[in-house]
Amino acid sequence: MPQRELALNPKLGEWLVAVNAQVAKLKEAGFEPTPISARESLASLTTNFVEPGPEMLVGETLVHGGEYPVPVRIYQPGEPNTAESESAAEKAAIIYCHGGGHMAGSVSVYDPICRRFAEACGRTLISVEYRLAPENPYPAGLNDLINVVRHLGSALDRKKIDHNGRWILMGDSGGGALCASASRLLQHQPHSIDAQVLVYPSLDYTMQAPSIEENGRGYLLEKEKCLWYFQNYLQNAENPRQVSPLHGEFTRNLPASLVITAGFCPLRDEGVEYVRKVREGGANAEHLHFGDMIHAFLNIEKLVPDACDGVYRHAAEFLRGL
Repeated sequence: MPQRELALNPKLGEWLVAVNAQVAKLKEAGFEPTPISARESLASLTTNFVEPGPEMLVGETLVHGGEYPVPVRIYQPGEPNTAESESAAEKAAIIYCHGGGHMAGSVSVYDPICRRFAEACGRTLISVEYRLAPENPYPAGLNDLINVVRHLGSALDRKKIDHNGRWILMGDSGGGALCASASRLLQHQPHSIDAQVLVYPSLDYTMQAPSIEENGRGYLLEKEKCLWYFQNYLQNAENPRQVSPLHGEFTRNLPASLVITAGFCPLRDEGVEYVRKVREGGANAEHLHFGDMIHAFLNIEKLVPDACDGVYRHAAEFLRGL
């Protein structure tokens, strides 16, 4: 597994000093994490550190056909400037699953991030309001994503939004886990997924990777918080290894994958290992590593704008031609 090649970004280091001091005070005061605090914390972080995204046509609908009608928000970026470029409708559309450890995050919280991905990639993007734990434990959110993959075309047709019937799965953290889990299941049947983009994804519910210990304290996402997320998500005696995308089967029918990791993220090593296994299974995988970043750096863009720009730019390059 990779070691840290770079020192922590100085701006992140300064910010984390204050964050860790506040966390220590809360723990001393007997703070008890709840879904309320997790959701408010991620929402506040993103609102404070990510400016509103670019203007574009935005709509909403429900995707029917599964066990639950899934709300989605649809982003349609402007047409490309060059005559040679394909329109967004001629390209595979992006299905985005927000992060939040399966417990937090929402379409609204991730609105600026989804707008940036839609504009950078020049594609229609559909942001999924999947069900969250603990109210809706595994596999509710995963089922919602698979429902969207299977029935999104009909929902877009109903809204008279042009599409080519092909999709790209994209998600960060827990949303990346859902994307990789869906790809794992769909690889064994004809599917409409051309690629997946996983941003510091959670891929191993056993929490055995070395980076869990190395980066599991003091870098925003901590080991004990990961464990808490997973305990709330896997409530029905699921075997963590059996439901982990990292420990599933890897065949050449997996979609092409871009995996983005951060040097000071506890999930770093499982992302690296996932890339290796995708390649060994016969599918294409690319790896983009930000050695001086922490988990969730897209949600603190004001501190690290260049790194965030690199994610959006590289995602667009990876998807070019699909």
